[in-house]
This record gives sequence, C-alpha cells and structure tokens, in this order.
Amino acid sequence: MGKKRLFTGLQPSGSLHIGNYLGTLKQTVGLLKDTDGLVMIADYHALTTLKDTGGLRKNIMDVARDFIAVGVDPKKTVIFQQSTVLQHTELAWIFDCLVTVPFLMQAHAYKDKVAKGLEANAGLFTYPMLMAADILLYDTDVVPVGADQRQHVEYAREAATKFNVVFGETFKTPQEKILESVAVVPGTDGKKMSKSYGNTIPLFGTKEETQKAVMSIVTDSTGDRPENVYNIHRLFKSEEQLSSLYAENKGKYKALKDTLVEDIEAVISPMREKRASLSDADVKNILKDGTERAREQAEKKMVDVRNKVGVTI
Repeated sequence: MGKKRLFTGLQPSGSLHIGNYLGTLKQTVGLLKDTDGLVMIADYHALTTLKDTGGLRKNIMDVARDFIAVGVDPKKTVIFQQSTVLQHTELAWIFDCLVTVPFLMQAHAYKDKVAKGLEANAGLFTYPMLMAADILLYDTDVVPVGADQRQHVEYAREAATKFNVVFGETFKTPQEKILESVAVVPGTDGKKMSKSYGNTIPLFGTKEETQKAVMSIVTDSTGDRPENVYNIHRLFKSEEQLSSLYAENKGKYKALKDTLVEDIEAVISPMREKRASLSDADVKNILKDGTERAREQAEKKMVDVRNKVGVTI
C-alpha cells in the first residue's frame, strides 16, 4: 500500500488570517508529512466573488507564498494554480451534466447568498461541481477542510458515485479530515473568524497589526476571565498553561491581550520571515513546476473519462 493522497485548495480572495492557519493550513502541513499531496490555488473559484484583475494576480502569488511559509515543501508537494490545469473545468462540465438543479440548490454557499438577498451568480451555483472535479481528478483519499466545508466533500463523493454508476468505476470516493478542536476559530467578536465579519487577526501582518487586532477583541467583566480572549489564546497554549496565567491576571485584560500578542508572534514571526524571503521569480518557478506535475496527473485521468463518456472517437 502506498501513501494516501491529500488534496486541498485555497481561494486567492484576500489576505489570510489566523483562522485560516489554525482551521486548515496547520492541519494540512501535518497531514502532508505522511501523504502524497497536492495544494491548489483556487483562482477560478475566486471569480465567483472577486472582480479585481490586479488584485487577483497579486493574491495568487501571495497564496503561493503563504503555503510555503506555513511549511508546505514544494519539492515534496505539488503546489499549482487551478486555472493552468484546464482539465478541472472540463471535468466540472461533465459533472454538471450528471447532477440536477435541485441537488445543486442544496449547497450551503448558494442558499446563504439567496437568503441574504445577494446575487448568486451561475458560477456560485455550479461551484460544488468544480470543486468535485478539483478533488476527484487526482484520485484523492483525504481532503482537509473546515467543519463548514464538509458538504463540499460530500458533493464530490456524490459526483464520483453518479459517474461510476453511469459509466463504470472511475473515481475514488474521498473522505474529509476535520480537526474538530479548532474547526471553528473564534474572531475578535466571539463569532467565527471571517473576513466577511471584519473580526480577523492577520496571519502575516506586522506585529503592530496583530496587536491592533488583539486589542480590539471584545471583552466583558461578567465572568472570571475574558472568554473571547481566552478562546483564541487556547489555540496557542494549552489550557494547563493558561490556567495560572489567567488566574494571576484576573481582571487585567490588557496584560492578557499583550501576552496573547506575544504568543501569536512566537508562532507567526518565523513564518513571516520565510514568506518575505521568497522572490516573485521563486514563486513563479514553483507554480510552473507544480502545474506541469498536476497537469500530467489530471490528463491521465481525463483520457479515461473522455473514453468512458464517449467523446473519444
């Protein structure tokens, strides 16, 4: 038995925050030690919300840097840009022709947009099938995701099953991997940390930016400790370590926040330095190499798929 294959992706839709790192990226780096890995910059997915040409180009480069900075080794792991491997959109169309409109209407992201009265474009509607194609092209075994993204992997399994039933055994059915203890990282207001809520702590900001975000954490004086501060702090130190710290600094909210800043910096600072050391040329070469490796695997799968659906004559 060979190593299991891991696949993950990240949209280049803006700067990362510590919730991205603790909820998914840290887990991914750990899993990559024992798996064959593919890490995708999901630029076509980003088009469902991002309409900024220059911003997208910059974000693509930034996400590649982010992956490497947090510990993804491009010599061992395939890091590539989704849009440069055209087999993704090709397979997504085939899946679109297998699933129904009511099935896609159950997608959480689509329903949330509609419920909020926001425009749900066709790309957002068919998003789950492009993600299914991303995952299934590479005979993926495991997909690390946040708890709120479990449905995406379920959709991939459903797409694989539908294709296998209609055209014969072709795709593996992948499994999600969720690290439950940090599946939902709290933001500065106690809600889930999210750019859309404006409650994030930047992953690769300056120390001053980290401090500004931490100092904005909503605190209250009703309990023995500031829960919003503590719930973020426990992701950086054990509860045993924090027990004495919070007991000694009861009611001293600024002191606790200052300590949280230092503990965050201890984790982020080495990654920030590594990120800054990567030139644009370094990043482009890494993505070029990753694209070639991903494309080779994807095309091998698509040769089989094209033959089975009947477009190869």
